[in-house]
Formats: sequence, structure tokens, C-alpha cells
Amino acid sequence: MNRRPDHLTEREEEVLAAIRRSIIDRGEALSVRELGSVLGMSSSSSVAYHLRNLVARGALVRDGHSWRTCRLPR
Repeated sequence: MNRRPDHLTEREEEVLAAIRRSIIDRGEALSVRELGSVLGMSSSSSVAYHLRNLVARGALVRDGHSWRTCRLPR
């Protein structure tokens, strides 16, 4: 049984918005540490948790090993 909600959490929306801004401004996503710094999260593990949830829900696509290679789905 999937216990995850169909919608994104407020924090996941913030993570997604920061990634979207980074891709538009820099052409690539932020690293986990950069993302944590931008969002005021001190734990890189927490940032990675939200990123994994976004991938699982289809809101983010990870192309390679690094989170910098993630992209928004079309």
C-alpha cells in the first residue's frame, strides 16, 4: 500500500521551486548542499530525502548519479 499523498508537501514544493530557479538561472540544478543552504536546511540527508520523494512522485527526473543532473519532467 502506498501511504504517500498524491500532492507534494510544502517543503517539496520549495525544493522543486529552488531547483527550477537554478535550472533557469544557471542551466543546472543545485547540489544537495547548495540546495540545503538555499532552503535553510542543515542536514543534507533531509534534502536528499525530499529529492528522492520528488523522483518517486514523478516531479523530478534524475539522469545520472549526481543530483545536479536532475531535470524537470516534460
